[in-house]
Amino acid sequence: MAALQTLAPDTLPTVIKRDGRRVAFDANRIRRALEKAFRATLNLPAETSLSVELAAEIEALTGAVVHWCRNRSEVSVEEIQDEVERTLMRAGRYAVARRYILYREARAEARRRQQLTYRRADGTEALFPHQAIRQRIEAACAGLEDVDPEQVYQELLRTVYPGIPEDELDRALTLAARTHIEREPNYTYVAARLLLDSLYREVFGRAIAPDEQAEACRTGFHSYLEQGLRLGRLDERLLQTFDPIRLADALHPERDRQFTFLGLQTLYDRYLLHDAAGRRFELPQYLWMRVAMGLALHEDDPTTRAIQFYELLSSFRFMNSTPTLFNAGTPHPQLSSCYLTTVQDDLGAIFKAIRDNALLSKWAGGLGNDWTPVRALGAHIRGTNGRSQGVIPFLKIVNDTAVAVNQGGKRKGAVCAYLEVWHLDIEEFLELRRNTGDERRRTHDMNTACWIPDLFMQRVRARKHWTLFSPDEVPDLHELYGRAFQERYEHYEREAEAGRIRNWRRVDALTLWRKMLSMLFETGHPWLTFKDPCNIRSPQDHVGVVHSSNLCTEITLNTSPEEVAVCNLGSINLVAHVNDQGEPDWEKLRETIRTAVRMLDNVIDLNFYPIPEARTSNLRHRPIGLGLMGFQDVLYRRKLSYASQAAVEFADELMERIAYYAYEASADLAAERGAYATFKGSKWDRGLLPLDTLDLLEAERGEPIPVPRTARLDWDALREKIRRQGLRNSNVLAIAPTATIANICGVSPSIEPTYKNLYVKSNLSGEFTQLNPYLVRDLKALGLWDEAMLDDLKYYDGSVQEIDRVPPELKERYRTAFEIEPRWLIECAARRQKWIDQSQSLNLYLAEPSGRKLSEMYLLAWQLGLKTTYYLRALAATQIEKSTLDINRRGIQPRWMKSRSPSSDIIVRRDGPACSPDDESCEACQ
Repeated sequence: MAALQTLAPDTLPTVIKRDGRRVAFDANRIRRALEKAFRATLNLPAETSLSVELAAEIEALTGAVVHWCRNRSEVSVEEIQDEVERTLMRAGRYAVARRYILYREARAEARRRQQLTYRRADGTEALFPHQAIRQRIEAACAGLEDVDPEQVYQELLRTVYPGIPEDELDRALTLAARTHIEREPNYTYVAARLLLDSLYREVFGRAIAPDEQAEACRTGFHSYLEQGLRLGRLDERLLQTFDPIRLADALHPERDRQFTFLGLQTLYDRYLLHDAAGRRFELPQYLWMRVAMGLALHEDDPTTRAIQFYELLSSFRFMNSTPTLFNAGTPHPQLSSCYLTTVQDDLGAIFKAIRDNALLSKWAGGLGNDWTPVRALGAHIRGTNGRSQGVIPFLKIVNDTAVAVNQGGKRKGAVCAYLEVWHLDIEEFLELRRNTGDERRRTHDMNTACWIPDLFMQRVRARKHWTLFSPDEVPDLHELYGRAFQERYEHYEREAEAGRIRNWRRVDALTLWRKMLSMLFETGHPWLTFKDPCNIRSPQDHVGVVHSSNLCTEITLNTSPEEVAVCNLGSINLVAHVNDQGEPDWEKLRETIRTAVRMLDNVIDLNFYPIPEARTSNLRHRPIGLGLMGFQDVLYRRKLSYASQAAVEFADELMERIAYYAYEASADLAAERGAYATFKGSKWDRGLLPLDTLDLLEAERGEPIPVPRTARLDWDALREKIRRQGLRNSNVLAIAPTATIANICGVSPSIEPTYKNLYVKSNLSGEFTQLNPYLVRDLKALGLWDEAMLDDLKYYDGSVQEIDRVPPELKERYRTAFEIEPRWLIECAARRQKWIDQSQSLNLYLAEPSGRKLSEMYLLAWQLGLKTTYYLRALAATQIEKSTLDINRRGIQPRWMKSRSPSSDIIVRRDGPACSPDDESCEACQ
């Protein structure tokens, strides 16, 4: 104290506090701060006395700081603290100085938090609601394992700033939770629940505590209906037809807690109804009930049926496709997913087809156009005595129309053009998606697909020639298939050789096949679809021809100038029908399918048809497309690798059950409502079920289809029921991509394998970290899930194959899409195809593509009787650097790793565009 006592009080400055107040200098505050720093550094508890030497050192340091302050009139607290740091550094007490700096930062952060404000919606400012925020986070974490509310709270405080607006604070809170998803998958539910809090505030105009949300949801249902009617967003029949009190009582707001963050964000961004200012007035449970009501309008007891439909949707047992979710219960209920058209060889018909595309796309329909009838480049035009420009210029207009008329302003318009491979314009058609060449003859925003007869595939194998024609000179080829096509095609070849056909060209079949495959690898298009399996196995062969598939290659329906084929899609969530070990509850599955078939059949009568040809076709044939999603999830629960015979057998058994229950449900619906108009003479009527049609395809090809015909259920009894009662729907099953609705339900899309075990998914709602929860669960059980494992997953781009600590059985089970031999995907698809009356959206993956591998893969798909294939996915040649890895542990990434695989979810094709593994602009059906 002697050194301090030598300074008279009048020589010491006035201290300026942070709030501007001026107070007397107090040296004891400096001494206490120094002592705390020394004790913290030396780990000395407060009750332990300081040694004489240490006490003297602290006194001397204090004196040095006081001496620096002498004869100053004023000094700020910050200036004094800066001098304390400098004094410690001059004395060589670097560790203590560091501790003191950290202490200052901690105090500063505490003051910032204490003084933090936010701006309410009405513009007024208030102190930051620390306690309320903590309670919201704790409520969001309730019941979830391995999540820590404090981590979310601390992450939030690192990002907020004084005066942050209330809505931005809500977003920051949600983002604070999502940052932890890559370390613990359960944080996805935390983020979703916090987003739900924000949604309730938006809908009700005030904060609703989590424990009050269920009551608010039920009591607000009637007001929601009234507001929707007032805004013109809901069908007025919803209040006239239903008992809103019963419906409100049937709501299950607690089911909102099953959403993942990606699922709820997707719903928020694109599905929930909003007013003209963009403010949502619809909650998730209101959406499910709206859709259920919209599909029950014509039922005898609409309220009871709406509750039944709602139960399926809100529990994620079944999900209708996106157009139904968008539009059910609204004044424009365009509920159907897919439209297939055939374009006739006439200028008026061509531009009518383009107009039809625009009208169908406006209301969220995905389009498949058959352009084969249009004459080729150089063909004679009788009316003007000129020469045709062929198909390509019109496709450019189709492309631009899809861009101009998007799907209700909610996602991109999407169309796929089909051309049969004997068309004289086929070679230029293959190049439509290239990034080089004449831009006037390129369609970068449109999908393309080849419609391939068996004869072409057989000539490819035999290395024979192939002849190209213009359809105006061979008008019946497009209407024929199987042996009839072969006979007529060979006749036209002879006619051409004899000079009786003017516009034709002979090419090598294998060369054309190789060009198709090279374009498929380079640009992702055209998709390869097979004409003969689609037609020979079609149950509707008695009333027309399948001329193409749809946008996503799962629909195979007849088209004609008078009929635009329509399909109405929805998908079973397999995960909701199995236990934790992956054992199916068959009775629950049967119950779900019976209700789902009824819902899809209702779509046909309730649908808003933008063009009359679609209405004619849909009411006449009543096709639906019941699909599935979550297949990969169920394999994980069963502890099966996708690349296994056990997975193939399970795919077979599962699809047989689904098919049996679906055809049975349609037959029972026919007994109640009547069979579809063209049932008589169909394969169903003739006792031919999809399993039986494999033999027909085999006979027409003249070669075996190596798919086991094993059946486990009593199909003879079902044949008899269908003969007796008829079917309500001409077509019943089709497996669509489910890219978006699978996100909503939080399961793997459709029949897809896992893309990567850790990656960032990009879609119209933003970027979302995706971490395989099944892998994390199994690694936790073995005590292997830690920061090092997370780093390894990042380093190896979501693959476990090169991580030494991962056991072999997990490496096999958690193979990613590019680590599974394509034959396993094709084998599983072939087993499913034998039960399906339509087709399936089958993506194929190749880690190291080559011409030979591509050819073998697609030849195998054809040989096994598949009707269609979808995207080819190939890995990029380079990858992005990993900016979040610890370089001190990893070092610089070796050059061989940089060329091994991509680190994001974008697949780049050489000289071609990038596409996402769940490109929603393409998979517009769902």
